[in-house]
Amino acid sequence: MLPLLAQDFPRQPIDLDLLVQELFAEQDDENVSYEDLYETLFQYYQRPIDLNRTTPEELASLYLLSRPQIVSFFTYLQENGDLLSIYELQAIPGFDRLTINQLLPFVRVADAELQADTRPLWQRVVGEDNNALILRYERTLQQRRGYTPIDTSRSRTRYLGSPDKLYLRYRISHARDYSFGLTAEKDAGEAFTWSPGTRRYGFDYYTMHLQLYNKGRFKTIALGDYQLQIGQGLLLSSGYSVGKGSETITTVSRPNLGIRPYNSVLEYAFLRGGAVTYDAGKIDITGFYSNKRVDASLRSQLDTLLADEQFFSGVQTTGFHRTPTELANKGQVREQVYGTSAQYQSVDKTLQVGVTALATHYSSRIQKAGAPYQRFEFSGTDNYNLGANYSYTWQNYYVFGETALSKSGGIGSVNGLIANLSNKVEMSLLYRYYARNFHSFYGGAFGESTRNINEQGFYTGIKIKPMPKWEITAYYDRFSFPWLRYLVDAPSRGDEYLVRLYFKPNRQSSLYAQVRHESKGRNMAANTTPVDFVAQAERRNYLLYFETSPTKTLNLKSRVQFSTYAQESPQQTGYLIAQDINLTFDKVRLSTRYAIFDTDSYNTRQYAYERDVLYAFSIPAFSGKGTRLYALLQLRPTRHLDVWVKYGITHYRNQDTIGSGLDLITGPRRSDVKVQARYQF
Repeated sequence: MLPLLAQDFPRQPIDLDLLVQELFAEQDDENVSYEDLYETLFQYYQRPIDLNRTTPEELASLYLLSRPQIVSFFTYLQENGDLLSIYELQAIPGFDRLTINQLLPFVRVADAELQADTRPLWQRVVGEDNNALILRYERTLQQRRGYTPIDTSRSRTRYLGSPDKLYLRYRISHARDYSFGLTAEKDAGEAFTWSPGTRRYGFDYYTMHLQLYNKGRFKTIALGDYQLQIGQGLLLSSGYSVGKGSETITTVSRPNLGIRPYNSVLEYAFLRGGAVTYDAGKIDITGFYSNKRVDASLRSQLDTLLADEQFFSGVQTTGFHRTPTELANKGQVREQVYGTSAQYQSVDKTLQVGVTALATHYSSRIQKAGAPYQRFEFSGTDNYNLGANYSYTWQNYYVFGETALSKSGGIGSVNGLIANLSNKVEMSLLYRYYARNFHSFYGGAFGESTRNINEQGFYTGIKIKPMPKWEITAYYDRFSFPWLRYLVDAPSRGDEYLVRLYFKPNRQSSLYAQVRHESKGRNMAANTTPVDFVAQAERRNYLLYFETSPTKTLNLKSRVQFSTYAQESPQQTGYLIAQDINLTFDKVRLSTRYAIFDTDSYNTRQYAYERDVLYAFSIPAFSGKGTRLYALLQLRPTRHLDVWVKYGITHYRNQDTIGSGLDLITGPRRSDVKVQARYQF
């Protein structure tokens, strides 16, 4: 949720929660780093982009402007010089009132007379106000099976640590100058202990970064943990991507951001080592090297000739080290990634082309179990990739793409077009082809699957603004999987569409209705024949959302969502109804929700975004029958201190237990508490 910031300049407050959840139409992918997008937008809110000193990729990273709009902006600057006022945005062709209102919280026009801060780095750091320490504690109040005494009649495995989840974060940064951050986390069930032999040093997980910007010809210097966002993310994607959602234009292409700091608690989606970007005239050259340990279950070869050689089936990405088995797998394999990228950008910023080469090496061999769907998966210790990316803007048209080759000979390619057909109509087209033997470990380009492999598809998106207060967005995506997939024992295909009608009668209120349909091949559920067969699974989601702020203190949000699921069997249904009541005072903010849900099965589970403490992003899933209630209280007792307290309880009807395995809770209720404090130095 947005902190209570002192407003030292006239900017409209923004509901950052609503903006982020609108970008994610279907919030059901645990592999997406929602926190990454949230944090980036929040950093821009704290330190707005100087429109006279920005770059096309920085503006694209907001996901608020289309590429033709961005080019129109820089054309205006070339023809008229620097902006003198933020109100000049109204004079730029292609900038409508709705877009400008969304953009205003994240941008500024600096005084042209102000000079850059030339003090030594240590003096700039000492005086920086974007400097904060965050401590967080959370716990499920009910006891899970993993924390009970060992029962000899059941599994003898138990969690090694306490049910407390701890989080520490410190970051100090200044846009286009420097960034330093340290994050530490202990998950529930992990032990807080000092044990170098098991690679535990208090907290179970640490990440730290130091990045410097614009030091002579070095645009970026990164040490520690970092991410790379290059081209369309086919080879190197930082996780900062949105994919298919109700925003059907700006999120189709990826911003070419280069090196970015890493602050997330996802314990696998980053590089650890060093990286630099060097300005060699018209070409930016980036070099990077990463060396880190990853979790894996090592096994020995049965072949006596290779008995000393160990292998693993794949990198484990949960980040959990709660049980003896999970702890034994911690950091068992060393991963090295290294490479370079060269990017050229024309003087008028309309053309960008680049090439990227990288290699990945594992200390032990990857070897899959041998299931038919794994036939074309990567095996071995070394992978190499070579790719090229491009983007070009001509008038109101923007074309972009990236094509890459992996060591196996597999090809991946993604290419698209975004067009402003008029002031009221925008369209996007995208085609992707990822061969069944294309291997890219840090890629995350546009696609239906979370990995860019074994997929072909064509996406069409449109945005129409028929009247000033109305907006219609829609997309249609048709895709196929030429080879088998997990739980899909035959080549399959599917399609998906979304239509969203948005109405904003005034600044205080907004309403939208959305329908989403997906058809995808899956193994037939409850199949009794000797051979699994694939049948189309049809899923429909309906959403109605209304928000209003009748006073400056009171904000109301109402949500009704309904879904159906069918696969050659009787249709299953599920719904959720939620009402939020939010109160904002001078130094206090209270956010509450009461929701009821009723689903026939896990296939019709309901996802509902919840407000949470700063830098936490909560999208719980609800299945079964029950109610959900939470309250989030934010206080600012002093100018430098913010405190959040969240309590949530979920009550299930007709259930005696919640969860399974070591996470099993006896009883129909689950209660969670979360406390966070942020001190700004």
